[in-house]
Amino acid sequence: MASCSMAFAASSLVGTPNITNNVMLPFRNPRGSRLIVKVAEDVAPPAATSAEPAKEEKPKPPSIGPKRGAKVKILRKESYWFKGVGSVVTVDQDPKTRYPVVVRFNKVNYANVSTNNYALDEIQEV
Repeated sequence: MASCSMAFAASSLVGTPNITNNVMLPFRNPRGSRLIVKVAEDVAPPAATSAEPAKEEKPKPPSIGPKRGAKVKILRKESYWFKGVGSVVTVDQDPKTRYPVVVRFNKVNYANVSTNNYALDEIQEV
């Protein structure tokens, strides 16, 4: 039975159109009615037209904290590097971040770590 349906499927595909983006394949379901399956098309994104209005860029908000590479003094009393000077590696610009400033030091602490995060009020730019 399977070979019969395969032979029918192969013979029914002989005259079908074969378009690269849109392929239509006819076949018969078990109840005998004829169905046509349509394969999804590859649609290219619409090209930008010059008639569209130009999007205005929003001005960037002012940056938070010291610049990258700036020397800062640590004011957090419980820090290993209290009153020490380190350089700023990065500053997270998200206002919800509790400790946005990453500072790197020349000296390592007891855990052999040379960086730490600090809040904006725990550092002072030198």
